[in-house]
Amino acid sequence: MKEAVLIATAVILSLAAAGAIIRIAIGPSLLDRVLASDVLLAILGAALAIDMALNKHLNNLMLLVALAVIGFIGSVTVARFVAERREQSNES
Repeated sequence: MKEAVLIATAVILSLAAAGAIIRIAIGPSLLDRVLASDVLLAILGAALAIDMALNKHLNNLMLLVALAVIGFIGSVTVARFVAERREQSNES
């Protein structure tokens, strides 16, 4: 049973990661690419959490927290950058 759940989650996370990578490569705008990279970080975090739950350890917990912080700071930074660009284009 444990192996079936592991295989199912691996397949689902792999398909989601492939979709996010495609969106990063093709994405028509900067915001699409940033959102896809944030989703990819969330998928990686989910994979780490599944590994920790299945193997009953907390070795990757600091990495999981670091990924969450990096994803949040990156998304906020890009959102502020885009907002400033839109304000400058509206002024002219």
